[in-house]
Amino acid sequence: MKDRFSEQSDLYKQFRPSYPESLIDEILDRCSHKRLVWDGGTGNGQLAVQLAKHFEQVIASDISAKQIEEASRLSNIDYRVESAEKSSLQDQSVDLIAVAQAAHWFNFDAFYKEVRRVAAPHSCIAILGYGPIAVPNEIKEVYQRFYKETVGPYWDTERRYIDDLYQTIPFPFEEIKLKERSMNYAWTVSHLLSYTETWSAVKNYQKAKGHNPVHLLKKDILKYFSLDSQIKVSFPLLVRMGIYREV
Repeated sequence: MKDRFSEQSDLYKQFRPSYPESLIDEILDRCSHKRLVWDGGTGNGQLAVQLAKHFEQVIASDISAKQIEEASRLSNIDYRVESAEKSSLQDQSVDLIAVAQAAHWFNFDAFYKEVRRVAAPHSCIAILGYGPIAVPNEIKEVYQRFYKETVGPYWDTERRYIDDLYQTIPFPFEEIKLKERSMNYAWTVSHLLSYTETWSAVKNYQKAKGHNPVHLLKKDILKYFSLDSQIKVSFPLLVRMGIYREV
């Protein structure tokens, strides 16, 4: 797994969206047991905190110690700095394996081998994410040009899985179809720009060019809105959920 977010762990916590409770509830409805959940690639623990309300114990792992430093602490969450491909979980111990906006960074073969090792019989796996953000029509062209042209060459190859809405990731499990959803927000333009700064492509661009490309985007957007303007944005929710049946 690549670590693309240690350098911006504080921004990531503040400005990345969280998942709707209706989605969490639908996932939980498919889980027979709620003893232990593993949140692989937890980042700053956004999903782990949501799941902690429903499970006896959460083990949340990530390769980024800086991300985990930003995570909210709850008594039933055990944060571990380790990879999703090689965890310290016990064999056949986990009732739900969950991954939020991280699976596209994994080595799929190694991760799914680990899933099969730690999964309890008839446990669930849920791969979650959100697709490219939709912005108001006034700045749609500006934002798309930034996404595809300005920082486009600086996306890692794994970004294609997001653009494909997770439909092309390997998923060797008996799949369950869930309701299609989007996440809708009223953000300020300032929030939108801060969210954009969390992109891995922005960090890659900065390292290559020596300056922050979001400053260029800001100039273009301010032709249409002020920093305090409230705008509507949305993300398509990406969900691949399945049942692990012991073979």
